[in-house]
Amino acid sequence: MPATEESRDLAIVAARAAANKKATNIVALDVSERLPLTDAFVLATGANERQVQAIVQEIQLQLRNAGVKQKREEGYAEARWVLLDFGDIVVHVQHADEREFYALERLWHDCPIIALPEDITQLSRENALEDSSDY
Repeated sequence: MPATEESRDLAIVAARAAANKKATNIVALDVSERLPLTDAFVLATGANERQVQAIVQEIQLQLRNAGVKQKREEGYAEARWVLLDFGDIVVHVQHADEREFYALERLWHDCPIIALPEDITQLSRENALEDSSDY
């Protein structure tokens, strides 16, 4: 059974929150067929530890405003790979180095991608361009 509409909507809320805090490479995956514990993964990248924490805080705020309770959080202090479990969705915010090394998209390559609205994908691309021009 594919991810529920509610899970897809929550994934979009999380993705938009990440994009608004300059996250890059934002992807949402429907993992409902492979994992009995959750419907969707949202993956986002931060350029450094401080940005990873800012992205996490914004996602937590926006999902809390949407009435969703967080069940678990791991990795916030180190801010290299933060996992946020909201039940129906799990959000992975990774430092760019961890995102490249662990390549979660490759691990879950057989799971359908949840289409994100164009404003989110466009903002994610713009964030990546800004990020690359900083070097």
